[in-house]
Amino acid sequence: MPLTADRNTPSMDGELIAVPVATATTIFAGAIVVANANGYAAPGSTATTLQYLGRAEETVVNAGANGAKTILVRRKQAFKWGNYASDAIVQADLGKTAYIFDDAQVAKTSGGSTRSIAGKIIQLDSDGVWIE
Repeated sequence: MPLTADRNTPSMDGELIAVPVATATTIFAGAIVVANANGYAAPGSTATTLQYLGRAEETVVNAGANGAKTILVRRKQAFKWGNYASDAIVQADLGKTAYIFDDAQVAKTSGGSTRSIAGKIIQLDSDGVWIE
């Protein structure tokens, strides 16, 4: 319904969020965290149904049902991930899209449409790739 008066709309910065974790899932601190097809947190992996969320701020083991545990995920920052050697990102890829390979590495391509998007490549170092 449209407003007919002022509203004190709640807000949050969205940088650190609590996300319900998928069933039978372990996510390690520092890992790439994704939302799976059902919207639950999972570690990054090669799959096309994942949405990149950010970096795990803690280790969580969820042996219960979907959402029985939550994980803190840091967002809205660039993170340095490993550069998957078999599909390596190079300097010419600056500004292009990187793809999730696993919970610690990104790749140059979608792997024949088998990988989900991680984000934009903003810097390449000898020991990793900065993704925003």
